Amino acid sequence: MLDAIPARPGAYGLEIVLDRPLAIETARLRGSLPAGAYAYAGSAHGPGGLRARIARHLKSEKRPHWHIDRLTIAGRVTGIAFAENADGSTASECEIARALAALPDAAVPLAGFGSSDCRRCQAHLIRQPGAGLPVSAITDIGAMRYLAVPQAAVSRGAS
Repeated sequence: MLDAIPARPGAYGLEIVLDRPLAIETARLRGSLPAGAYAYAGSAHGPGGLRARIARHLKSEKRPHWHIDRLTIAGRVTGIAFAENADGSTASECEIARALAALPDAAVPLAGFGSSDCRRCQAHLIRQPGAGLPVSAITDIGAMRYLAVPQAAVSRGAS
């Protein structure tokens, strides 16, 4: 599945299901995320691009570095939408976060989550009660492609 994701820079959205509440406590962020469905918007500009960043998110055993690591350790990634910048896509993580937040009944569950370096967005994590927030609903942004994540693709390896 990861072979379908380019090793180039880009932006992405993750669908994540959290089966039980999760307490979040970092140096600048404190709160609780209730069980439910979430969508997260991120970007990948480092070595290995989208493929490396998404592979990290699929590992359930890792040392937490970003806010999203705490959620991907406790929850399940069930879908991915991505657009590489090389495709001429103008998709950015902020644009993805705003599109997700505009979906019916969507809400920011914890201000600042995933957006501590962003001055435009309240958060890059969105929650929707009920069936969840399919990132497939926002693939019209940029040239985004969507992949469902089979649970066998979720790794237990540490990074």
